[in-house]
Amino acid sequence: MKKKIGGVIILSLVIMQFFGIDKSTPEYDKSKDLLTVTQAPTEVAELLKEACYDCHSNETRYPWYTSVAPVSWWIAGHIKNARENSNYSTWGTWSADKRQHKAEESAEEIETGHMPPKSFRFMHSGAKLTDEQKTMLADWFRSLK
Repeated sequence: MKKKIGGVIILSLVIMQFFGIDKSTPEYDKSKDLLTVTQAPTEVAELLKEACYDCHSNETRYPWYTSVAPVSWWIAGHIKNARENSNYSTWGTWSADKRQHKAEESAEEIETGHMPPKSFRFMHSGAKLTDEQKTMLADWFRSLK
């Protein structure tokens, strides 16, 4: 019985690999990107690229493990939700009120440690922000008008 269950599990895992995620990146107007619109300082831009842009932009870099289901499905869901919440690639298309709201929301999420999430920090050492880096990013977001 254990062999049958093990065989079913292995077969299921193999079949899952045929249902990969869409790794294409949506085209967008780079002049509308947060870093372009705000002319972010280099240090801020580097931190945002490393800690935020894989999920919160159209510039997602997909690591090797996004080719392995079901992990790939979980990550694709995170990216989809993140882009729906705040896609920094479309920053320049938002109203001033929405930009201000999203900037404040971003600052709060960074300060509270909700962003970047632990699961992302685990696999991306550059996303492990120091307290100083968190403060710098939060202050920068709050400076946006």
